[in-house]
Amino acid sequence: MTFASISEKVNAGVSLAFEDGVALFREPDLLKLGALANQVREQRYRDRTTFNRNLHINPTNLCVASCKLCSFSRPSPEQPGAYTLSLSQAWEKLEARLQAGRLTEVHVVGGLNDRLPFDYYIDLLAGLKRLQPSLHIKAFSAVEIFHFHKLFQLEVREVLQRLAAAGLDSLPGGGAEIFAPRVRQRICPNKCDAEEWLDVHRTAHQMGLRSNCTMLYGTIETIEERVEHLLHLRALQDETGGFQAFIPLAFHPENNSLSHLPAPSAVDDLRVCAVARLLLHNIPHIKAYWVSLGIKTAQSALWFGADDLDGTVQEEKIYHLAGSDAPQALAPNEIAHLIRAAHRTPVERDTFYNVLAEGEALLADENEMPVGGLR
Repeated sequence: MTFASISEKVNAGVSLAFEDGVALFREPDLLKLGALANQVREQRYRDRTTFNRNLHINPTNLCVASCKLCSFSRPSPEQPGAYTLSLSQAWEKLEARLQAGRLTEVHVVGGLNDRLPFDYYIDLLAGLKRLQPSLHIKAFSAVEIFHFHKLFQLEVREVLQRLAAAGLDSLPGGGAEIFAPRVRQRICPNKCDAEEWLDVHRTAHQMGLRSNCTMLYGTIETIEERVEHLLHLRALQDETGGFQAFIPLAFHPENNSLSHLPAPSAVDDLRVCAVARLLLHNIPHIKAYWVSLGIKTAQSALWFGADDLDGTVQEEKIYHLAGSDAPQALAPNEIAHLIRAAHRTPVERDTFYNVLAEGEALLADENEMPVGGLR
């Protein structure tokens, strides 16, 4: 399979096959690959790059899964660093952020805690929504939803219905890792499997909820297993149309049981982004998640297929405990300057990618968040 023949398919709007994906991962000319991904990106979005004003809340790191890839979780409350936020503590995090400036989304994910009742999660969402009814709540990965299903003996649909009634607006994309059973058995054997993860998102989409999707790369997976993972996501998107964005997640090896593995290189980061843009023709957006990639690589990814830089984030724990040296948060005008420095046009969006503001006005905005990310 030649690069020229793959380019012809892309230009003709033909879906790429498994063999094409493998060939793209093996293409030695990274810049040629990036140029093709950028061509697709610019045909859709020109030079525009989106971001939003979001806050991350990780309510608990107690977790029964014990994944080798994870630096965040703790198996018991007695472990150093273990925590579970009270409802008031979680709500206070949002209150403090709202006092610092405008916010459109809160992102809530945590460990698989078997000591909390379902009402904790219901009340958590309801309390967040009370603080700002217009706030979009993107909460609980498919792994968490499946955990609730098993622990509380509720059907997945009922779990989602109850959470939605309390304020859930969409699902994040985490927990997918790599779908290949060989890899999951070695790095995350106690999580839901690929079909269970996909079925949670399928059910959410059937209910009218939107979600994101991810792939963790850089552990022990092969190129072929990466491609298979991406094609599973594409197949579900063909079925439901419910995915809004794909987020490539780079493995970080510090403070976990896979610390003997090297972190993915910037070249691999950019290659995954580009291949994803070319294979996932039916998923609208590709995120360059700066917390995972680092700021400089995330900026470069905007020329390798990515059209979104995620958001202000703040308080993210999962990647920072695994060694991420990215800032804990960025202010809106800091993100806008990063996008402009990459010769793209910054666009502020909401969770559904509706435009809220764009261009030079974002660069001039006063810093509403006292975080000092780039100073």
